[in-house]
Amino acid sequence: MVFGGILGGVALGLLFVSQDHWRRGLLTAGGVLLVAALLRLCLPTRQVGMLAVRGRVFDTVTLVVLGTAVIVLTSTVPYSGG
Repeated sequence: MVFGGILGGVALGLLFVSQDHWRRGLLTAGGVLLVAALLRLCLPTRQVGMLAVRGRVFDTVTLVVLGTAVIVLTSTVPYSGG
């Protein structure tokens, strides 16, 4: 159930990207990865489903690094306004 919600959130971000709202889509995907990290940290392994790949700490750190990287890299691209 949790994994499906995370997958749906990333799919929503990719839908924004496909409609030429790439900044909004990538910020959405990065935010969803951070939410996934929080859920992986707080919920028992049995409830997170496929978010549990390795240990709890490894999975959480990996998701935080990826989510933060997507958000930071998206935010550093200058806005052309066009």
